[in-house]
Formats: sequence, C-alpha cells, structure tokens
Amino acid sequence: MTATAEPEVGKARLRKEDARLVTGRTRWTDNLTVPGLLHLAFLRSPVAHARITSIDVEAARRKPGVVAVFTGADIADAQGSLPCAWPVTADQKAPQAPSLAVDQVNFAGEAVAVVVARGKAQAHDALEAIDVDYDELPVVLDLTAAVADDSPLVHPDLGTNSSAHWVFDSAEAGTGGDVEQAIAEAEVLVERTYRQQRLIPAFMEPRSVLVDPTGEQTTVWSATQIPHILRLMLALTTGTPEHKLRVIAPDVGGGFGGKLQVTPEEVVALVVATRLGKPVKWTESRSESLLSAHHGRDQVQKLTLAARRDGTVTGLKVELLADMGAYLRLVSPGVPILGAFMFNAIYKFPAYRFACTNVFTTKTPTDAYRGAGRPEATYAIERLMDELAAELGRDPIELREQNWIKHDEFPFTTVCGLEYDTGNYEAATARAKEMFGYDELRAEQRERRERGDSVQLGIGTSTFTEMCGLAPSRVLGSLSYGAGGWEHAAIRMLPSGKVEVVTGSSAHGQGHETAWSQIVADQLGVPFEDVEVLHGDTQSSPRGLDTYGSRSLTVGAMAVLKAGEKVIRKARRIAAHMMECAEDDLEFAAGKFTVKGTERATALTDVALAVFAAHDLPDGVEPSLDSEATFDPENFSFPHGTHLCAVDVDTETGFVKIRKYVCVDDVGVVVNPIIVEGQVHGGLAQGLAQALYEEAVHDESGTLTTGTLADYLIPSAVDLPHFDTDRTETPATSNQLGVKGVGEAGTIASTPAVVNAVVDAVRHFGVNDIQMPCTPMRVWTAINGGPTDAGGLGSEAGGGLGSIDTSGGAA
Repeated sequence: MTATAEPEVGKARLRKEDARLVTGRTRWTDNLTVPGLLHLAFLRSPVAHARITSIDVEAARRKPGVVAVFTGADIADAQGSLPCAWPVTADQKAPQAPSLAVDQVNFAGEAVAVVVARGKAQAHDALEAIDVDYDELPVVLDLTAAVADDSPLVHPDLGTNSSAHWVFDSAEAGTGGDVEQAIAEAEVLVERTYRQQRLIPAFMEPRSVLVDPTGEQTTVWSATQIPHILRLMLALTTGTPEHKLRVIAPDVGGGFGGKLQVTPEEVVALVVATRLGKPVKWTESRSESLLSAHHGRDQVQKLTLAARRDGTVTGLKVELLADMGAYLRLVSPGVPILGAFMFNAIYKFPAYRFACTNVFTTKTPTDAYRGAGRPEATYAIERLMDELAAELGRDPIELREQNWIKHDEFPFTTVCGLEYDTGNYEAATARAKEMFGYDELRAEQRERRERGDSVQLGIGTSTFTEMCGLAPSRVLGSLSYGAGGWEHAAIRMLPSGKVEVVTGSSAHGQGHETAWSQIVADQLGVPFEDVEVLHGDTQSSPRGLDTYGSRSLTVGAMAVLKAGEKVIRKARRIAAHMMECAEDDLEFAAGKFTVKGTERATALTDVALAVFAAHDLPDGVEPSLDSEATFDPENFSFPHGTHLCAVDVDTETGFVKIRKYVCVDDVGVVVNPIIVEGQVHGGLAQGLAQALYEEAVHDESGTLTTGTLADYLIPSAVDLPHFDTDRTETPATSNQLGVKGVGEAGTIASTPAVVNAVVDAVRHFGVNDIQMPCTPMRVWTAINGGPTDAGGLGSEAGGGLGSIDTSGGAA
C-alpha cells in the first residue's frame, strides 16, 4: 500500500463529512433516542425583572403523560451556579446564576420550571398549567444609564451594575507612550462613539441535550462546541464525579460561539435525569433559541484617535461599556478583553489605552459570538481610520498604508505587547485594489457626485488582523482565563495499515475529518481514504480543549503532527530491526523507510502489521506504534486581509445595494482551499448581516421583540452578493505547517467595510455615522439630518432585507 506522490496539503478535497451531512444520514442530538426516554419542557419568565412570589405546579403534575415538575427551589441543592471561567479582575462582581431561577428572574426568557413527560408535546402542554406570580422590578436596559448612580440594580446584593473594570495602558505596561499626552499634543483629534448592536448567533441546529444515567457512567449527548469543557464544568457545578460523566458532541450543526457554553438546560437535564434515574431529552424551539441562548456583541465604544496633520497616528484611547446581560456566562467577561489587543490592529500606534467596564442589564446574557471581541475592535478602528482620512481629505487606503506595519518590519511587537510574526499588508491590499477596480470606481463616484445622481456610490475599506489560535497557556493565565491553550491528539496505527486520528478539537462544521486526513496522509504517507478522524467524545478522546477562536488547525492539528512524529520515531526503530541496519541509516518519505543509498525499503504499513504480530521486535520495545501528544503554542496566529466594498445608496429611499465585494485574505498555508473558501464565505455572510440586517431589540419592558426569524432578519443565500475572493500567503512561524486561523476572518473584516461604504456614499450630506444595522430608514434619516440611533435601543430594527445587489435585478 503506497501513497500518491501529490501532496494532500493544498489539495481541494471534497469534505468527507458532507456525504452524510447533506443527505441527512447524520447524528444530530435530537435524532438520538434511548429506551425509556422522557422529554423536558421549560417554563420561561415573560418578564425581564421580578421577584418570584409563588409557583403552583400541582395542576401541571396532573396533566396526561407528566412524570414530574421541578422548580428552582426543588433542585436548589443540586443545580449549583452556572460557571464563569474568566474572572478578568480580582474584584469582579459575579452573581449566583441558577439554571432554574429560585427567588428572582433577571431577564425575559429565564427558566423558572421544567416539566418532565413521556412525550414532547405532553411536556409543552403541561407548561400552560403552571401558575407563577411575579412582583415586577424596574428593568435595566441602557448601558450608559446602567452605570449611573441612580440606576436600578439588576442584583441589589452586589451594590452595583458594574461587574468589572479592566484597563490596559501602554505607558504603565511599558509597551508604548502616554496616551493622554498624545491627545494633548495632537494636531488632529477624531472622537466618535459607536454602538455595537446586540446579535444572536442563530446557529442552524438548535441546542439539544440528552442525558442517560442508566449505565455505569452517565452519558450526556449535547449539541455543543466544548464536550471536554462541558464534562468538567458539569462535574464542578452539580457535584457529579467527573469520571462518571461521558460527554458526546455528535454531529453539531453550527455554533459560531453560541455553543461555547455550559447551558442551564444541560445542567437541569443532568440533575433531573440523575434524580429520576431515567434518560431525558430537551431540544429547543427556534424562538426559545433566539430568546434564551446567549447573545453576542452589545457594546458602546467611546473612541479618541490622535494624529499629526500629515496623517501619522500618535495615540488611541478606547473607553468601552460591554453588556454582560443578567449573568456572567462561561467566558462573558473576557470577550471584550480579547478585543483590547486588537483595537490597534495593523497600525503603529505609539500610545494606547483601553478601559472596559462590564455591565449587568436585565437582558439575555451575552458571550462569545464569531470573532469574540475582535470584530468589535476592528469595526471601531477601521471606522476611525476612514474618519481620519475624511478629516484630512486623504484617500482611506493611502492613509492606512502610511500607518500600517510594513512587510519588512516583521516580526513586529505592537503597542499591546503582542508579537506579530508575519504579514504583508501591501501585497493583500494591492491585489484587492486590482480585483476591485479601485481607481475606476473612485472616478465613477466623483462623476456621479458632480451630477447629483440620486443613487450615490460608496466605497468602503477594511484592513484587518486578528489574534487567534487561542493560544499560549501562560498568556491566557496572565489574563486570568480559567483554562489553558493547549490541545491533545493521538494516532493509532491499525494492523491493516489504516490510521485512526483522535483529536481533542471538536468539529461543528469546520471540516476536521477532511483536513486532518490530508495532514496525516502527507505525514505518514498513507492514502487519504485510509485515515479516520475521531472527535467529540470524552471516552474515545479523553483530553482536549475543544473548538473556538480559530484554534483547531493552528493548535489542534499541531498536536496531531506531534503525535505522528512519535509514530514515525517508534516505527523507525522497528524498521531498522527488520532490515538489520542502524536507525540513523534510514530515511522516511512517502510512507516508506529506506536504507540510505540503497533500494532496500519497508513501508510503515508493513511495520504496523509486524508490530501487531510482535514475533520479532527489538528487545525492550512494546508492540505498539500508537502515540499521543499535547501541543501548547508559543504564540497566537495572526491572519490578515483587505476587504473592499462598493455600495449604491438610493438617497431618496435610503435603500442600500452591495454592488461589489472583494476580499484578499492571508491565512498562511492553506490545507484545503474548498474549506477555506467556505469559512470565508460564511464569515462574510455574518459580517454583512451585522452591517445591514441583524439586531436583537428589546422594548421598554425588556421583552425581546425580535424573537422569531420573521423579526430577526438573517440573510439567506439569495440576499447576499457574489464575493470575489483571493489569497496571499505569508506562512506563520508559530507552527510547523505555517497555517493561520480562517474561521473568523470574514466576519471580522466585512462589517466595517460595508458600513464604511454606506457612510462614504452619503458623507457629502454631512453624515459621518449610521448606527448598525444600516437599514433604509436609518440611512434615509441620516441623509435628511435626523438621528439614526432610534434612541440608542435600535427599536427600528431590521427592515434591511433585499438591500443587496444579487446581480439578478430582484431586490
């Protein structure tokens, strides 16, 4: 059995996973069943903030098919408090967070009771028979008002709505100068306040969990991104011995950070199943998901950029309010802190200060959403760079190039103290401008503006980098993160020569089974088809830190490579014994050990069979080639790119069409171009959606008014433009493959590109900002001199579907 000469890495392989995923022959959690399965349904609070004065569940217990009904008080001794693994400051305020509310509810949608029934419909029917009395309390919705002295408190026992105040100052850290001095000496100041609206991850597969306590171990199947972390946190939260828990993430239909969570429903399912001694399952409805699964973004960004008149930036000051919602979830407090290191982006700021206050409100908790802090930072700095260019009458790209890190300056230590290892912003931008027809579009823009065309052309730029591949354990430790950044893998050589790869990275759409197979096929010289990738089960893959932050390839695949190196080392000794030569005389390539200077060779697969037989092994050698490894990166990875967007804005209606979108990303070495294209396209869709469509809106009582997909506007494929994409390549030096992260890139870069284009189209009307999403009403209002922030709550949400040029003419 021999491998082909053509390398697998870089080949556009169709994904192994897709055959079952797109034909429905797959294993979603909701598809699974076990004997005696019972179903859960949760009663959720209709009010945002109230004391629970009474709950009467007796009528519900008498309903057909109902086995049990539990309130928060019924399981108070077992449910613990939902974990927060990221105390960003030593004095961080963190309220108790029960999975079922006991005395008080703090957001609309918080669970207050759970029904257990023989059928799913019976469980939901019984919810109507539960009677809850609420003593309503004042709501806390506006971030700025929440930190005022006279604000009502979400958690009165904490004495404040401020959870934590975190500061990075380059002067204090010794990585740069004094930002206040830079501001005082600035020849030009650009001061803006931007609103990052609240978003909902809206993954394709709703959350689902099945718990079976009837075996020697309790098995938990969950639609989660983090089976290993979930296992540990369930053990710590409920007191269940960790070795008695097995967590399986079967096929998972998307996550985008929304399934990077230990959810109330997972905890309750485990507690109820254990108490009843019977298996239980819960699958949310789409409305439940929009209401109670964690939300993302939701920040107010107050920004000051200092510069010289020649366009050189001299300082950047960021003051952030970040909405935590009602509770701190798994990594909520750290999300804006990740962004702290990216506001400086690709630019050489001499001085920088970032201050963030995490704030409690009576809204659904927030946590990681695709990019987690990095999109928010990139939006702010890329909007500011356009504003500085406008102030100085400069071309936005020219101004960026004046201030960015040049390709011959890498490795470069930023004002935040991060070391960017490689990059070439000039090459990516030059290629993007060429594909875009930048100069021609600028000429058209001038012409249309001069003749007063009612449809104006806007051109938006976004140049970005991100820190991903989370990341060195020592760095995460310095930020008080509750886990490390390592990843684990194992390789098992089977007697027939086939290979099993066990990875701690847990896939939910990224294509691990395909990419890992390509990498291992090249390393071990076995056919792509002969590699099987196992993941998502804490029994078959006992160690891992799972999938988020574009870490799977840059960290998880490096662990796989390290394990493969150990396999080859073990096999080398046995191959030398088989061929009666010294180990140093052997070369390994294309799956074969060859004696140097001769034709004598033996295949790795032959060594695997010899190890299985174990008839003639060197003394002291165990009969196994199986190996495992743990990889802890020395640095983050830093993909980058340039995104350009052209929009037509109808000044009479505010209607926006994306006319052209070009992006050139640098993600280092590409393992599989098809997977990269898919990740980029998906990221672009989510970034464009924030710019034009999506917003989670609450009314004045704290009720989510965008709680269905008729109200929360997610663009479909037909609503998106054609994307012109390309890549440049500067290999990373932080890992042996030279790869960088790609999963978040499109989302991070695209939002400011679109908004910059919209503002650029109408800037000559005196407009310098339009709050996202840039709906026709907001754009029209801005053109006509009115406020565009709808009172700061975004109550005029949505309305933007159809604002994309689909090149087919229909809108």
